[in-house]
Amino acid sequence: MQKSVRSRKLSELAEQFELQFQGDGDTLITGVGTLLDATPEQLSFLSNPAYREQLVSTRAAVVIVSEKDAENCTVNTLVADDPYVSYARIAELFDPRRPRNPGIHDSASIDPSVSLGNDVQIGANVVIGPGCTIADACSIGPGSVLIADCKLGAGSRLLANVTLCEGVEIGQRSIIHPGAVIGSDGFGLAFDKDHWVKIPQLGNVRIGDDCEIGSNTTIDRGAIGDTVLENDVRLDNQIQIGHNVHIGAHTAMAGRVGISGSTHVGKYCMFAGASGAVGHIRIADRTTVHALSVITQTIEEPGTTWSASMPAQPLRKWNRSVAHLRRLEKLALRVRTLEKQSGK
Repeated sequence: MQKSVRSRKLSELAEQFELQFQGDGDTLITGVGTLLDATPEQLSFLSNPAYREQLVSTRAAVVIVSEKDAENCTVNTLVADDPYVSYARIAELFDPRRPRNPGIHDSASIDPSVSLGNDVQIGANVVIGPGCTIADACSIGPGSVLIADCKLGAGSRLLANVTLCEGVEIGQRSIIHPGAVIGSDGFGLAFDKDHWVKIPQLGNVRIGDDCEIGSNTTIDRGAIGDTVLENDVRLDNQIQIGHNVHIGAHTAMAGRVGISGSTHVGKYCMFAGASGAVGHIRIADRTTVHALSVITQTIEEPGTTWSASMPAQPLRKWNRSVAHLRRLEKLALRVRTLEKQSGK
């Protein structure tokens, strides 16, 4: 990866992001690094208390810290209410990847009916089918395919080998990572005596503004009506979103989450890795689902946390736990018998 050529003075960062600084305002920052590995020209941050001991030995040029941690830092500091959020905003300045370069590659295949906005970048071997609309400042990476009648909002990016099936609509400033497939048929089947009959998937997929879809994630089109992701939904890699799912704004899902068809997920929800939900239920706003947990019922109360996974244990302890579980039915029967004998 090429190195960033950008540099910023500490005082400039403090002014731009409205943060207080302590130390030498003329210190130059040219990149970012971890507390452990940062060089004297890099910026780092502390948000997880587990790394607090690294604060006293870091070689970073500047560390973004909370006010309570500033006194324990031996280098320059930027003081923030939320160091992680401030880091996310500042780090974008030092992104070493190549900037967007508007233009259309010679190998791209674009149907004459396609509407292209200004300042668009289209990479090698891209295929854009009939009826598509690409707004201003969009970027479509190599090998991507927009089959037909797709809409891509201003400033959105398809990184590489992304597939948008017929009619998919994506809002402004959204990012779709490599290998994502959006708008393929949902898993709709009816069993007729001795064979399956495919149910036509006649809906669409509509994705809002400022969304991010991870690599190799799949989002099925609706069977009747649309699959919908509201604004600022963030999906990690290798997620499966079934047909007619509705995901509320600002919800985030980690890798390998699976949401079955026709489930309605509220706003500001968080699903940890490999969790999921069965179909045809509703999940209230601000619900948190722990890793490996599956929601099997409607959740009506907002702001609750759900967990159904059993954390890993050393093998011997796990074997004892399983042995106890196998005896639970006999134990329950024994308790009921004792209760009857005691007259309870």
